[in-house]
Amino acid sequence: MSGVTDLPFRQLAFRYGAGLVVTEMVASRELVFNAAESWSRLKGAGLDPHMVQLAGREPRWIAEAARIAEANGADIIDINMGCPAKKVIGGYAGSALMREPETALAIIDATVKAVNVPVTVKMRLGWDDQSKNAPELAKAAEGLGVAAITVHGRTRMQFYEGRADWDAIAAVRDAIRIPLIANGDVESRDDALEILRRSGADAVMLGRACQGRPWHVGVVAGHAAPAPASIPVIAEEHYRMMLEHYGAEVAVRHARKHVAWYLERHGAKLDDAQRAAIMTSKDPEFVAVRLRQALSQALESQCEEAA
Repeated sequence: MSGVTDLPFRQLAFRYGAGLVVTEMVASRELVFNAAESWSRLKGAGLDPHMVQLAGREPRWIAEAARIAEANGADIIDINMGCPAKKVIGGYAGSALMREPETALAIIDATVKAVNVPVTVKMRLGWDDQSKNAPELAKAAEGLGVAAITVHGRTRMQFYEGRADWDAIAAVRDAIRIPLIANGDVESRDDALEILRRSGADAVMLGRACQGRPWHVGVVAGHAAPAPASIPVIAEEHYRMMLEHYGAEVAVRHARKHVAWYLERHGAKLDDAQRAAIMTSKDPEFVAVRLRQALSQALESQCEEAA
């Protein structure tokens, strides 16, 4: 969810009932060397607890980044060993660490020793079908003091293809006693209950299902969904929160994917020219107003069809 779960997104998810929200991946070495983007990703105003996910492959940099995160309000440190993106595994981080369990465990050990807050780990089932080592790695991580494990039910080589294997996560449940969080293809409350049943996990993590609806984690958790009439208002608020967080010039670019998800998920019927005008505009006020108008028109159309 890099580029998605920034502070505005997490604040909205938390407001609407998410029990825990996690930052985008924060590059550990870049944070240590004061990269502005890493510091932006570290922010957690209004979130309690504040969970920071760190990425990297060198124990000393992740440990030092964890110290910095803790000093700046992090209540939980999560180590990313699950990201399948080429630019991440190209640096031998993310799910590439599952091919190097000794390095992975050295990172975990250094991080646990560096901070006083809980450390968790997110991983996949393994690198590929021939090396599904999540149970062994999770058990070793537990032995080093990790507080919880999250498992996405695919290997790295599956990327996001096919369906997540919820049953395979159960092997990790059998290997550890600490809390287990299951992840992968959870779209609804029924999905959440089923993945809990089949995996034996204690909790569920959602990702892509929340694109264009940051309130959806709360809905899956059992909270009431926002009234349909409030969705255009929430979308506009989300956009304006991003403007405040990033500044207009950066936010206009960063927000385009969110705008597209809102329009697509909530049935806005725009012709190509209208969509292009919203998606390419550099005028934040134009985009904010047109986004709300397009979603309001979609809602009115749906009400008319229902009548």
